[in-house]
Amino acid sequence: MSSRSNSKTIVEIYGQRFSIIGKESTDHIRKVASMVDHKMREINRKSPSLDINKLSILTAVNVTHDYVKLKEAYEKLEKQLIEKD
Repeated sequence: MSSRSNSKTIVEIYGQRFSIIGKESTDHIRKVASMVDHKMREINRKSPSLDINKLSILTAVNVTHDYVKLKEAYEKLEKQLIEKD
């Protein structure tokens, strides 16, 4: 567990301001918020009729999909490294 204290960062995602409290650096929190904002705008360009709730859910599904694919690729590489030893 990190000994870093919690910090508060104000970010804007899809035109809404959020106060995020966490142990990560302000730069990290801003980067994450920017990525979420970008993904929401990307999905909105493809499906402009979505209401904010559906847009938010689709953004969460897309981000989770990207995470799962990266995790699977990481685990595959990790397994390959173990097998080479």
